[in-house]
Amino acid sequence: MASNTPPFSRAGARLSRIALVCVVALAAAPYAWSQTSQLHLVSTAWPPFTDRPGQPQFALDLVNEALKRIGITADTAIVEESSFTSSLLSGKYDGSAAAWKDAEREKVLVYSEPYLENRLILVGRRGSDVSAPKLSSLAGKRIVLVGGYSYGDAVASGGGSIFIRSRSEEDSLTKLLANEADYTLMDELVVQYIVNNYGEQARNRLSVGSIPLITRTLHLAVRRARPGADALINRFNAEIRRMVADHTYHRLLRVDWILADVDGDGKKELVSRTDQAGPTPPERSYDLFSSPQVEVTTSPTTTDKRFYFGGSIYESWASVPEHYKLSNSDAPDPARSTATLFRFSW
Repeated sequence: MASNTPPFSRAGARLSRIALVCVVALAAAPYAWSQTSQLHLVSTAWPPFTDRPGQPQFALDLVNEALKRIGITADTAIVEESSFTSSLLSGKYDGSAAAWKDAEREKVLVYSEPYLENRLILVGRRGSDVSAPKLSSLAGKRIVLVGGYSYGDAVASGGGSIFIRSRSEEDSLTKLLANEADYTLMDELVVQYIVNNYGEQARNRLSVGSIPLITRTLHLAVRRARPGADALINRFNAEIRRMVADHTYHRLLRVDWILADVDGDGKKELVSRTDQAGPTPPERSYDLFSSPQVEVTTSPTTTDKRFYFGGSIYESWASVPEHYKLSNSDAPDPARSTATLFRFSW
């Protein structure tokens, strides 16, 4: 049936409807923008990875830096371990900057690629046997742990060990050296920090294991229901890879050498915190992600390692150009001072 409405009136009505849609879209745009530029996250206290402002929080620092680079700001509420999962899944928060994966959480959350790893290794007094491959091998031994940390099922199940609680990483070391415990479990990143900053004391007073007794990967996790969650995670993953190559990881983790797969080919490269790395290859490096445990008959040597300098990969230390082997004569970076992180007493 033909309409009695004049053509110009019908066209005007259509333009009015289009204009209304545009006005609504423009009105909604700031709201949509604010929803994708600000994240309200939740975590538990797990120093040195997560904690309240002013305390060591390596994981939060890495995530916040990566998000800032892609135009997103984030704040993290620290809650008790007993309320973390319910807070994470209830919709009160947008996700977590340092989440472990499990099947229940993956139904609700989109996970990033792992950007860091919790690796707890055994530390004892000098001369102690630190070769235990798992906690169950330490039945009857006194092991000091930081009270309030979430160590997972391996510790919760006991395994016959006697667990002693401490107030902090520093307190754990004090109890160990005072013979109040046989061992302590410390994250490898903390141990690396001790070795780098208290080398002589560590050599003379500690034995450090090489096998992680507890390993968990850390991820940024965002609620699936949040608009643009998948795109946000993809952008975050790409930025994290860039941060390894441009030395941001070194600065935020306070380490001199990192072992990581920079180019994504499945092979790891050693990356220095500076392009003036000195005349010799590193004796120690921080491996961002441990390799699957396999039986090793010979220890890998530096000649087996690849190196990343100035955007290029070199298959051996011998092939690294000489201008990267100059000594870095810069004064110690105040940002890397031990006073800002831990105060270990020996």
